[in-house]
Amino acid sequence: MSRPPTFTPPPCAHATTLSTDRGAFAVIDARPEGTPKATVLLLPGYTGSKEDFIALHEPLAAAGYRSVAVDGRGQYASSGPGSDGEPYRQGDEATYRQSELAADVLAQQAALGGERVHLLGHSLGGQIARAAVLTDAAPFRSLTLMSSGPAQISPSQQQRVKLLLDALSVMGMAQVWEAIQALDAPEETDTDDELRARWLRHSPAQLAATGRQLMTEPDRVAELAATGLPLHVVSGERDDTWPVPLLDAMAGRLAAARTVIAGAEHSPNTDRPGPTAAALTAFWDGLPGQGQAQ
Repeated sequence: MSRPPTFTPPPCAHATTLSTDRGAFAVIDARPEGTPKATVLLLPGYTGSKEDFIALHEPLAAAGYRSVAVDGRGQYASSGPGSDGEPYRQGDEATYRQSELAADVLAQQAALGGERVHLLGHSLGGQIARAAVLTDAAPFRSLTLMSSGPAQISPSQQQRVKLLLDALSVMGMAQVWEAIQALDAPEETDTDDELRARWLRHSPAQLAATGRQLMTEPDRVAELAATGLPLHVVSGERDDTWPVPLLDAMAGRLAAARTVIAGAEHSPNTDRPGPTAAALTAFWDGLPGQGQAQ
C-alpha cells in the first residue's frame, strides 16, 4: 500500500470534484502560474488514491504543468457500487470491469476541457491508462507507465492479492484493515489514521474486480506500441510487483523512454518525488510540439 507523506494538498493545488458524463470524480487539481504548458492526468494504483501524487504537484507546477490526480470509480472519495460501507455484492464487480474504468478515463479527459493531455498511470492505474489509450489514443499527448508492467503481477503479489480477495469475501473492511496491519507490521507514521480512513472508503467490489484484473491481465505491449503514442516507462530500482528487468524489456518492446529512479521502489512518486517529477517533466518537455496548442 502506498503511503503518501500527507493528505493535505500543497498551496498550488486544491481538492475538488470533476463532473463528467460518466459521473463525478474526486480530484486534486494543481495549476502553475500563468498558462500551463499542458495538463497531466494522474491515475493511482491498487488500494491507492489521488493523494499518492501530492508530492509531485509542486514540482510539476513549477515546471509549468497543470496536474490533475483522480480517485477512480470506487476509490476513496469517488463513489461507486459497494462504497460508503455498503455490503459487498459480487454483482457490483461488473461496474469495475477494465473497459468501464478505461471509459471513465476518457470521460475525465473530455471534462478537463477537451485538450489533449499527458496520461500517467501508477501500477494498476497504468493498466487502466493503457486500456484507455487502446480504446482511443487521440485524446492523449503521451502515456507514462509508472511501476506498471506488461501483463499480470508477479506470483508473490498474486498470492497477496488472492489472500486479500479471500478476506474480503468473509470480512468487513475494518476487519481486513486490522488483519493487514498485523501481517505487514508497518512503522507508525503521521498519516496512519488517514490511511485507515482511505481504506475504509474504498469499495470492496472495486478491490475485488481490479485485484482479479491484476492477476489475469494479458500482455498488450504490441498493441500499445502500434498506437505510435510517445511512451515513457518509469520505475524504482527495486520492485516486487513487476521485476525491474521485466520493465526494462517492456520499455524496449515499446521503444519507450526509460527512467529508473535511484533509491525508489514500487512508488517513485512517494519514495523520491523530486527526481521523479524531474524525469517526467524532462520527458514531456522533450516531445515534439510541447507548449503548442494541440
